[in-house]
Amino acid sequence: MQSFPHHYQVSATGSGDGDIFIRSADLPDWPTNAPAEFDGPGDRWSPETMLVGAVANCYILTFRAIATASKFPWTDLQCRASGLLDRVDRVTQFTAIKLDVKLTVPVGTDRDKAERLLAKAEQACLITSSLKAHAELTAEVVEAS
Repeated sequence: MQSFPHHYQVSATGSGDGDIFIRSADLPDWPTNAPAEFDGPGDRWSPETMLVGAVANCYILTFRAIATASKFPWTDLQCRASGLLDRVDRVTQFTAIKLDVKLTVPVGTDRDKAERLLAKAEQACLITSSLKAHAELTAEVVEAS
């Protein structure tokens, strides 16, 4: 890993209507638009879905790093993130993000350790740590069949 601080550069280009294109060096352009809840077409990633998606993505990447450092065996992690957007003191903001995760582990794996590592990943996720919204984790550990 590179030393801190890290810098990330993203640009967005748009006009009066149509898609907005998110760009970053060495990455494909990403068409976005407003979600249906804000009268957008609802068929593109929006800032809202990208933020909630970033939480789910970061959670899995964080768990992966923690599991690797702990030499913990696992085969699959599914993460469903739900964000609650609301008005608080006349400001629209995410007030909660709920993570429902399902971890699949080899037969005979220490389930208590799995649950501890899942909780540690939620606490260490840099995206949720950067948000005002409360993050809630619900975790399930299953053995592979």
